[in-house]
Amino acid sequence: MDKLDVLAIGELNVDLILNEIDGEVEVGKEKLAGNMSLTLGSSTAIFASNLSSLGAKVGFLGKVGVDAFGEFVTQKLAGRGIDTSLVIAEKSLSTGATVVLNYGEDRAMVTHPGAMDFLSMKDITDEHLASAKHIHFSSLFLQAGLKKDIHRLFAKAQALGLTTSLDTQWDPAEKWEFDFESILPFVDVFLPNETELLHLTNTATVEAAIEKLKPYVRNLAVKRGNKGSVLYRPGQELLELSGYLNTDVVDAIGAGDSFNAGFIYKYVNGTSLEECLDFANLTGALNTTAVGGTGAFASKELLSEIALRKFNISIDF
Repeated sequence: MDKLDVLAIGELNVDLILNEIDGEVEVGKEKLAGNMSLTLGSSTAIFASNLSSLGAKVGFLGKVGVDAFGEFVTQKLAGRGIDTSLVIAEKSLSTGATVVLNYGEDRAMVTHPGAMDFLSMKDITDEHLASAKHIHFSSLFLQAGLKKDIHRLFAKAQALGLTTSLDTQWDPAEKWEFDFESILPFVDVFLPNETELLHLTNTATVEAAIEKLKPYVRNLAVKRGNKGSVLYRPGQELLELSGYLNTDVVDAIGAGDSFNAGFIYKYVNGTSLEECLDFANLTGALNTTAVGGTGAFASKELLSEIALRKFNISIDF
């Protein structure tokens, strides 16, 4: 059997998204939302779904409860052509859920981790890893069961000949405990956003953060929202690319995950890092044209139509 292009490992949950909210939420008061939707949530799942829509062969390894939300996310993944045979359903757990309050390009979120807290190294075998060419992991701080062993996961993957990518995402506790000296030497592509990078390194600028990470990092792609992105490669000049500006943002949920999907899609196909970065900027922007993290990625045809209409770009899959 052909190997997967990418095995996504990580959290699974649903997103209950509220839009058109009549003001910021206050304790003890009620606000109304003009629009609501239930979608596939979690950074890793949005990444996997959109990567599959781009044309990669993707599998998912994660944990859910035996409940309606667990069925929902598993069916959504399978509906996008993702191999869900490694998704573990446990009766004693509940599937995670995030309530998202959208305010233009910004948002507030409350997450119940549920089953995502319980995925651990004992659930991930060498055989699982060897089924793919590349592994991607997101949301380090939401996954207590794997956080302490993440360096082991990446080291094992590289020993088996896989390439690897990581997006730590936001730390809800805001402690930013990240052992980059042990982890990053085993990460081929590190994909934080600018704010997260500065917190992770306790620095004030991207340049200062890169200086701190230079002894350990391989390739670093920094997401900067509508400002574009920055790419650091050891021994080469810093590359800065402008973003693709969407002047009519529907919501920005999953834009960073869609950036990751675009980058890794090109990366596993052997494209230059410069082209990976430019395509990632485009897929991140495409994400903002529809509701939820996966709305714009329903098909290649839809992506191509939006890219041409919104950004005058013809996508080369």
